[in-house]
Amino acid sequence: MIDKFKQWLGIEGIKVKILIPEEIEKDSGFVDGRLVFGSKNIQTLTSIEVKMLEIYTRGRGSDQKIDEYEIGSIQMEEEMTIYSGEETHIDFALPYRVHKSEMDNWEEKNLLTKGLSKVAKTIQKVESTYRIEVRAKVRGTALDPFDKAYIKLI
Repeated sequence: MIDKFKQWLGIEGIKVKILIPEEIEKDSGFVDGRLVFGSKNIQTLTSIEVKMLEIYTRGRGSDQKIDEYEIGSIQMEEEMTIYSGEETHIDFALPYRVHKSEMDNWEEKNLLTKGLSKVAKTIQKVESTYRIEVRAKVRGTALDPFDKAYIKLI
């Protein structure tokens, strides 16, 4: 009884780890990575979703605003059995598209506007960070295994 309850909650079930580079070129349009699955019990993976998010922060203190934008995602719909004590690796290429704000477009016009834009961004404390998340669906469980990792775009 306790084992079935643990399996339903995903305890001692499939665990996922995402492996990605620390940095990638901003204009590359793809992130290559690897998913590593392991489990203490034999279970069936039914689907995997990998997505990339931009966390856009601006402002300071109580005036700070944070928005999250999905800038890329892939869905893999294939059943796969994960065996007890074995690691399963899945490689992926995640396409993404970075959105540019009006200030970013203004920054690209010429050398003068680039400097002014950087000063304005510093004053307003504008910053973007990027995160990649993976969520896997497992047959017979209520809680899905997931992982996230941050990546720097240069």
